[in-house]
Amino acid sequence: MQEHDLTFVRAEMAIAEAPPKRERGSIGWARKNLFASAGDTILTLFGVALIALIVPPLLDWVLVHAQWTGTDRAFCATKSQGGIHPDGWSGACWAFVGQKFQQFVYGLYPVGERWRVNLAGGLFVLLLAPLMVPRVPRKGLNALLFFIVLPVISYFLLLGGHFGLAHVETPLWGGLMVTLILSFVGIVTSFPIGIALALGRRSRLPVVKSVSVSFIEIVRGVPLVTVLFMASVMLPLFLPPGTSFDKLLRALIGISIFAGAYMAEVIRGGLQAVPRGQYEGADSLGLSYWQKMGLIVLPQAVKLVIPGIVNEFIGLFKDTTLVYIIGMFDLLGTVTRNFADAKWASPQTPLSGLVFAGFVYWCFCFAMSRYSQFMERRLDRDRQR
Repeated sequence: MQEHDLTFVRAEMAIAEAPPKRERGSIGWARKNLFASAGDTILTLFGVALIALIVPPLLDWVLVHAQWTGTDRAFCATKSQGGIHPDGWSGACWAFVGQKFQQFVYGLYPVGERWRVNLAGGLFVLLLAPLMVPRVPRKGLNALLFFIVLPVISYFLLLGGHFGLAHVETPLWGGLMVTLILSFVGIVTSFPIGIALALGRRSRLPVVKSVSVSFIEIVRGVPLVTVLFMASVMLPLFLPPGTSFDKLLRALIGISIFAGAYMAEVIRGGLQAVPRGQYEGADSLGLSYWQKMGLIVLPQAVKLVIPGIVNEFIGLFKDTTLVYIIGMFDLLGTVTRNFADAKWASPQTPLSGLVFAGFVYWCFCFAMSRYSQFMERRLDRDRQR
């Protein structure tokens, strides 16, 4: 009896079927991320209830009943307080922010000279944008212009006293301008200081290691306020009699030293995370210590600790508000100083100013965070599968 061959071989691929409707689209996303379990469902419902409780009143205060225009407190006050609102105070008093906006940005910088601030800011953006885009060529020249040439040009532009520019004393500087100057200088200087201290702490030379460890531990052991006070009050005592030391420069030195000590520990963590084989491989190639660190170890270490580095940058950007304690007026200091203006005295004015300042800080910090995530994804391709 002849056996029949029941073997079946498919000659073509089976047509792929679409996933069930419950597993795709917005329904599938919600089932996976919001209602995957009983606990997730409870948390989701609690979050929705919290949003419904907070967001509508917040939008009402920020947008619906906000006062957008006006020249004094009367536009945000009740009729009993001499204002224009019969039923109560307005929402956010954005009129106050609008009237004081120029001061929030420039401080007391002379109005006729503010074009110099705008020019310096334009150069900053013009050089920063191509530096942040990976595909733009000539990164070395761009970095030289941004980190070396731009600070020199900005110094002569903002301070004046040369090339026919009127001299503008630094006590007149303020607002967002001072915040960006302190942050930029602090970030740029703290990074090389941190690298030097991290390498010094891992050095085999006892003197270098002891000095680095002592510096890091002493600076990290005191708050930034103390460092600023020392830079502002005590630093001039160590200078020759009659030596004038600008207060802004003192603050820049204090912030750079403080941020550098913290940055050193972040960089040291990256150095320790680099596999030992990378050090041994560099040694086997006959590279010198500086070639090994500059070409092999440090690039890998910095890539590993990008989140920590950006976290320090964000913290430094926000910590610049402490210069208000030594008599300098950054963005937050300028906003709070204007609360004393009797022309705008109302319960809505302080909160509106603080919300505006908080939003500005959030925008800059969020931008730094998102860019760091972009760089992490781009530099981490060797670990992606």
